[in-house]
Amino acid sequence: MAVHTVATTVALGPAVGLSCRECGERFDLGPIFACAVCFGPLEVAYELPTGDPEALRRRIEAGPENIWRYAPLLPVPADVADKPSLNPGFTKLVKADNLARELGVSGGLYVKDDSGNPTHSFKDRVVAIAVEAARAFGFTTLSCSSTGNLAGAVGAAAARAGLASCVFIPHDLEAGKVVMAAVYGGDLVGIEGTYDDVNRFCSELIGDPLGEGWGFVNVNLRPYYGEGSKTLAYEICEQLGWRLPDQIVVPIASGSQLTKIDKGLKELIALGLVEDRPYKIFGAQAEGCSPVSRAFKDGHDVVRPVKPDTIAKSLAIGNPADGPYVLDIARRTGGAVEDVTDAQIVDAIKLLARTEGIFAETAGGVTVGVTKKLIEAGVLDPSLTTVVLNTGDGLKTLDAVAPTTGPSATIRPSLDAFRAAGLAGN
Repeated sequence: MAVHTVATTVALGPAVGLSCRECGERFDLGPIFACAVCFGPLEVAYELPTGDPEALRRRIEAGPENIWRYAPLLPVPADVADKPSLNPGFTKLVKADNLARELGVSGGLYVKDDSGNPTHSFKDRVVAIAVEAARAFGFTTLSCSSTGNLAGAVGAAAARAGLASCVFIPHDLEAGKVVMAAVYGGDLVGIEGTYDDVNRFCSELIGDPLGEGWGFVNVNLRPYYGEGSKTLAYEICEQLGWRLPDQIVVPIASGSQLTKIDKGLKELIALGLVEDRPYKIFGAQAEGCSPVSRAFKDGHDVVRPVKPDTIAKSLAIGNPADGPYVLDIARRTGGAVEDVTDAQIVDAIKLLARTEGIFAETAGGVTVGVTKKLIEAGVLDPSLTTVVLNTGDGLKTLDAVAPTTGPSATIRPSLDAFRAAGLAGN
């Protein structure tokens, strides 16, 4: 098969080219995201390390406590750890025994808490990889279409890397996410419409002279950007003692995160870093934006776009690009895709906070809520090791819980008033 060449020649570690996920056509590394033959999505192809798996484990474990410990498996230059970066990753894998008791899980329940990243969401991972691609291709401005978390991650990463930034968001995002995206000094542009409208606008801007020199992390840098989510799979397995989880519950926005976690798990198996055994991947959506869940339940291979209407704005992508691939993975691994209502999302946020002291954003409420629903339905096995992803900090989505969360009482400053409130001894 012919390899299509592009003008730019770069060195990005073990990455040797781009491959079409549909037809398999190969392309040189470059700022391209769609196959010129069939218009399918492109992803990074590698020549990964070979040899003694134990030696590779030791090399990884001796690396920095961030995603760059996995540089031998990522499309980044060998000296990436020496460059200005937010250095995200290696976040806590919390053994959630209290939550497990509430849900009736006996096999071990863990929360991968990515709220500990520099801008408090998993998006720092994917943006860090995209920054290295942007540097390699000579881009001077970092950009994106975003449902909120990505905008903040791009603004912060660009500031640290010394790049300009201009990010685009739906006009009605949560106030906290808007402020966090704007504070880093780059340009923040609200677009009237949904995320899908924003994304279409960015695709048009790429082809216009106005976008010259711009790297859109989730468009023309998307093949590299997506690889950052593999580090979640790498970390989970390393933190479990280099073993696969039996079950993992992942939120679905575009679907890219879920597909790359699966890719990361398969790479670890192929490299001999973990034992090859079955695992199941479950996707989680909000009912108000659940096109993938609906397709899974209906037995369809095509994901029909919807108009989002949910408090989980970070997952509010009505036409998810990787939806069909999510369906394939859920079915191949024996998992499922499920959704929960906004009320169930709020309940799950409070449940996780009350049992484990983790304040999740709405996407984390979706994964915990779906986990609970799948256990109650007998779909998720409570006797197996299960990992649930929390991809962001609840401080970003205060509006979701504020109406039903507040002081237990407001009293006069006296002991008698405190006794009268009935809180003493609680």
